[in-house]
Amino acid sequence: MFAGLMHAACSERKRGSRVFFDLCAPCLFGLESIVAEELKRMDMQNVRAENGRVFFSGGFEEMARANIRLRCAERVLIRLGSFHASTFDELFEGTKALPWEDLLPPDAEFPVKGHSINSKLMSIPDCQSIVKKAVVERLKTKYKTEWFEETGPQYRISFAILKDTADLLIDTSGEGLHKRGYRAVGNEAPLRETLAAAMVNLSRYRGRGRLCDPFCGSGTIAIEAALIARNRAAGIFRSFAAQAWPQAPEKLWQDARNAAKALEFEGAYDIWGGDVDEKAISIASGNAKKAGVDDIIRFEKADAGKFSPVEPGGTVVTNPPYGQRLSDIETAQGLYRSFGRACRALPDWSLYLISPNPDFETHFGRVADKKRKLYNGMIQCNLYMYFQNARR
Repeated sequence: MFAGLMHAACSERKRGSRVFFDLCAPCLFGLESIVAEELKRMDMQNVRAENGRVFFSGGFEEMARANIRLRCAERVLIRLGSFHASTFDELFEGTKALPWEDLLPPDAEFPVKGHSINSKLMSIPDCQSIVKKAVVERLKTKYKTEWFEETGPQYRISFAILKDTADLLIDTSGEGLHKRGYRAVGNEAPLRETLAAAMVNLSRYRGRGRLCDPFCGSGTIAIEAALIARNRAAGIFRSFAAQAWPQAPEKLWQDARNAAKALEFEGAYDIWGGDVDEKAISIASGNAKKAGVDDIIRFEKADAGKFSPVEPGGTVVTNPPYGQRLSDIETAQGLYRSFGRACRALPDWSLYLISPNPDFETHFGRVADKKRKLYNGMIQCNLYMYFQNARR
């Protein structure tokens, strides 16, 4: 079993002069198919989705392209190997057998993090210690040294143990890909950028027509919609951990950024965000400016319960307040009712609303045409979808 799984992860390491890897894009549960489609549109090879992650094949060029252009994935990882590990000895030997020296230089900094689910090895600190020790033992043999200063670039090692199968990976992204670089501050309980982009994706908004977010908060949905409308790469302005790696020189990253910029669109777009909180509007406007899309988004103070655009059609993508305490829940339910009444008067508008409240449809006053389970961090939610809602 060990040999077979190891081979599956490392079989295509070289093609001609290029090194290829088994790359992994973890994502929030429910977004796997969206991330897979993103990768296919980038012409990535061997794309296959699993629970919470999508694998694909590629070299350093594909790794850079994925980091810069993915909207809905959380990271880009290199999977160095996969093997059975139901004991600490198996975890140590399996980790030690992997070719860490292919990526880690002698001065590499290599912290270890990970998780274990439904497996015999449940102590995360012990697993971290064993993985670290195994990598050190491998590198000691390859580099003929007894001590590693770890003063060089960071290669953060991740382990994921699921049902006694261990995946060993190296993080190329550094900070999560949801951190685009435009949201320096936010309001309470902000929506993760990757989820906001997925919601816009599911609404099929691509820049045509009007998009509104009546509960805009810090502006994340509207900003992600603007980036999608312009086809601007989500990570175009941020840096990544692998930029410090000697195997991935700056020219590789610059070429990937230039290729992404060449795909951008210019045009007139109609994107609006409203919120009753003036501070939230100020934050949203500042975030849009940082993202370079403030010229195509209009934010203003507005009551979602009185949402009544003049236009005969458009798309609403929004994240109404959840409510944490009992009083907040009751307030949120009241907002659902008032917003639902406002939406029933809209001609030919499509609605996409996310909520963790299992009784959302009751309070909103309409059964959704379709629901999709999504996660906002660890919070299980539903995306309630209403298609051209006033025609029904």
